[in-house]
Amino acid sequence: QVQLVESGGGLVQAGGSLRLSCAKSGRTLVRHAMGWFRQAPGKEREFVAASTWSDTAYYADSVKGRFTISRDAAKNTVYLQMNSLKPEDTAVYYCADATGFIRVTPPWNVDVWGQGTQVTVSS
Repeated sequence: QVQLVESGGGLVQAGGSLRLSCAKSGRTLVRHAMGWFRQAPGKEREFVAASTWSDTAYYADSVKGRFTISRDAAKNTVYLQMNSLKPEDTAVYYCADATGFIRVTPPWNVDVWGQGTQVTVSS
């Protein structure tokens, strides 16, 4: 089975940066998408960014221009570079793997979720 292991979360001040990593292990589909979601306290889980099997990137409007999703095929890892962080970005961030594509609105079509990594941005 596919497993996702996340790392890179932490506590930063507003305006700072973090780089999240998601290492994928197990059987990999030829055409799959990987992405990032987040869930803030008291809120529903929301889409953040995704990378399709062809490496086309999609971003939520709230992070566009600040976050960048990328892949390292050799390491079988997906990253989320987060710059100009805001307190509103505080959430648990989840890596996700899906077949073909990742929906940007619920219901999610995610096949495998990571365990989540906490990102806290202080003001």
